[in-house]
Amino acid sequence: MARRKRVTYRPNRAGSVLGGVMGCLFVLIGLLVVIPTSLQAGGFGLIFGVIWTIFAAIIAGTNFYRAFGKTYIGPEIHIEEEDGVGEDSPASASVKDRLEELEGLRESGLITPQEYEQKRQDILRDL
Repeated sequence: MARRKRVTYRPNRAGSVLGGVMGCLFVLIGLLVVIPTSLQAGGFGLIFGVIWTIFAAIIAGTNFYRAFGKTYIGPEIHIEEEDGVGEDSPASASVKDRLEELEGLRESGLITPQEYEQKRQDILRDL
């Protein structure tokens, strides 16, 4: 039987709080520097200043939601491993060797049939 291991990685709360604080800082830069400067330049500068501030607010809001929200949004990394039980896998070779060694002990009379059966069940349970 295959043994599966699943690991899920999500950014931690401290990283999300830091991202939210940085987003707020960029919102302030947008409101206090970029938009006033772009008002003097006119035209495309004003559009750039507004877009800058909106994106900064989205970044701040998303990070604070990741840190304090009830559900998680954002990237996740899933890692799944399978330990196969195929003929060439080390786990099954090890089990096969253990069972053969146990059979040899029973045949040579070093363990009783009851001990053999109990140990055999232990080995098979480890699968």
